[in-house]
Amino acid sequence: MVAGVVVLGAIMSILDITVVSVALNTFQREFDATSAEVAWTMTGYTLALASVIPLTGWAADRFGTKRLYLLAVLLFAAGSALCATADSLEMLVTFRVVQGLGGGMLMPLGMTILTRAAGPERVGRVMAVLGIPMLLGPIFGPILGGALIDSASWHWIFLINLPIGALALVYAWIVLPADEVEPSETFDWLGMVLLSPGLAAFLYGVSSIPSAKAEHGTVWTAQVVAPAIIGALLIAAFVPWALHRRNLHPLVDLRLFTNSRMTVAVIAMSLFAIAFFGASLLFPLYFQQVRGESALQSGLLLAPQGLGAMITMPLAGILADRIGPGKIVMTGIVVITVGMEMFTQLSESTSYAYLLGALFIMGLGMGGTMMPIMSAALATLKDHTVARGSTLLNIVQQVAASIGTAVFAVLLTNGLLEVDPTDPSGAPAATADAYATVFVVATIMVAAVLVPAFFLPRRRLAASSEAPVVLH
Repeated sequence: MVAGVVVLGAIMSILDITVVSVALNTFQREFDATSAEVAWTMTGYTLALASVIPLTGWAADRFGTKRLYLLAVLLFAAGSALCATADSLEMLVTFRVVQGLGGGMLMPLGMTILTRAAGPERVGRVMAVLGIPMLLGPIFGPILGGALIDSASWHWIFLINLPIGALALVYAWIVLPADEVEPSETFDWLGMVLLSPGLAAFLYGVSSIPSAKAEHGTVWTAQVVAPAIIGALLIAAFVPWALHRRNLHPLVDLRLFTNSRMTVAVIAMSLFAIAFFGASLLFPLYFQQVRGESALQSGLLLAPQGLGAMITMPLAGILADRIGPGKIVMTGIVVITVGMEMFTQLSESTSYAYLLGALFIMGLGMGGTMMPIMSAALATLKDHTVARGSTLLNIVQQVAASIGTAVFAVLLTNGLLEVDPTDPSGAPAATADAYATVFVVATIMVAAVLVPAFFLPRRRLAASSEAPVVLH
């Protein structure tokens, strides 16, 4: 019952990122804007998301997870309604920021609620439930977005959140247990001043890399370097402050890294998020640029990946609880690597049976990877550290996903520079070769996750394992 509440919130938050991605061309026509200008509808949401995540752990302890979850859903639904009323691009971007403030709290709060409700011995199977929207959102989001835009209008990609939000509010009010809030910790104001703007500035710089490379031929532009450096310096300044002995309640508890399982899981998830979210950018682009498919058709062609994940994800959650997540994650990474390697053989005429088969294989592996990694980290935490741990994991995932998207976009841009668009006979083959080369890098990066995955627990996570394993 509790998992159902969390999944509803996660579906709203994650679907909204991918649904909007297929509406960018529509926004350009509707608001007579450039591609760089409409990209702010994505960037504004992402920056708001990253800025509010660090506050979630403290706020959950201070106000209680139920109250904060209801507030997050309400804020997200209100932002969605406002987006549908926007009559200018500036208004739409502003309302997307409001959405992002609510959406940024939904995932870390959901992980906290589920982990506390399930306990360490069942965390694998409930995290698998939460993983369904996390893995399937990027696949089915473009399908839903394309269908809504084609059959109705762009307003409906936001209006669809209203009934889901209303259902989530009623469901959460009834099902979630009442909050038992202890005396609140002092708020880390200096930490907030350093970390939230630092994350927003750093991710803005990173997310600007593809457009800078395309427009100027280099990533070393003021638009990229200035915010990235400022953000990195603010984040670097936060680290000693968070670890300072006098700072008993840091905004993000970096002392959790004394837990060896948490540290290994964070490293594994960082590498996986860079490779997975970065490579996810390539599949629909290949179908559109090389095979001439529409946005809706390319979304439908990604469905086998979602089907594969749906098959293995529940099974992986149960097995992770019984035999430990280490074996499950390593098996999943091997399977993903096999599927990704198949894409290194791309050409302009590769059969669809081969492509869909490779996507299905990758989906089978994905279902046994991301959520078992998270459950390995959270199963060793207890009480208030669960909220702080889920906040830390979500920050790492957000940063890694942004880095992965930027890295693969630049690699693809570099490869496509060698394609002569005036050569109609050779351009499709050269474009396909560029994609195949980038998939070689993706395959290597996915395989690299095997190294930290080897150190994940390969035994059952029982209730007695709640005590953290401390690095000496």
